[in-house]
Amino acid sequence: MWGKVLGTFFGFMFGRIPGAILGFIVGHLFDRGYSQDFNQMGGFGRFFGKADDLKRQAVFFHALFSCMGHVAKANGQVTSDEIKMATALMDQMGLSGETRSEAQQAFREGKAADFPLKQTLQEFHQSCHGRRDILQVFLEILIQAAYADGGLDSAEQKVLETTASYLGFRQHELLYLLSVYEAELRFRTRSHHRRSSSSSSRSGSGPRGRGTYSDAQSLNDAYQILGVKKSDDMAKIKKAYRKLMSENHPDKLVSKGLPKQALEVAKTKAQDIQAAYELIKKHREG
Repeated sequence: MWGKVLGTFFGFMFGRIPGAILGFIVGHLFDRGYSQDFNQMGGFGRFFGKADDLKRQAVFFHALFSCMGHVAKANGQVTSDEIKMATALMDQMGLSGETRSEAQQAFREGKAADFPLKQTLQEFHQSCHGRRDILQVFLEILIQAAYADGGLDSAEQKVLETTASYLGFRQHELLYLLSVYEAELRFRTRSHHRRSSSSSSRSGSGPRGRGTYSDAQSLNDAYQILGVKKSDDMAKIKKAYRKLMSENHPDKLVSKGLPKQALEVAKTKAQDIQAAYELIKKHREG
């Protein structure tokens, strides 16, 4: 009962913030144990202390899915792959019931011709206090959404450029993030191919002679993912690796306001960084 009461209260309190999203987050907090001591002394204090966090997370989710819809509609038609990508993200974040419906509605709002992109992003920027790492995770998810249909066309890139600008990123910074994401895509694909080839080789089947080419291309992408050059020494590469791992550490991102439901995206990036470093290290050690 208290979950419904609080959901209604916070929905009223934050006005334009989607109520189902807030209800989901409040429910999650109850599941984590808040309901057990709600009636005890200090129960209300604990909830009011989290009010800003609830609002930030609700703004994050609504802005994310509405902007995903806006990117998907950029070239005039939303493809089945783009819808699948949005659906997969909802699954990954554990959104269901009314919360999922709210996310789907936000996606539809983003497709509208009069979607207030600037206002939506300004509200998001303000809600997370302009934290660069949170803004970058948000932008990286939109980049992933833009590539969902197999590539990035000029209309989608223009929307990403506008979005990046509103979030405080310069064009060259967006281009760098795009190049890194493309490298990550290739890196994952070739890593999967290497594992498949290794399995086929052990079973005595499958083509030969492709592993070397795949490794060479993956090595190039590994340097790109870490933002280093082939000519850099291992000390500099290790420093870049540690910096990236620190910036993308899930616990650190959550402490700065990233909703826990969005952590899988950060975890995937951290895994790419780890795998890229290990490949370079293996190559350097011979």
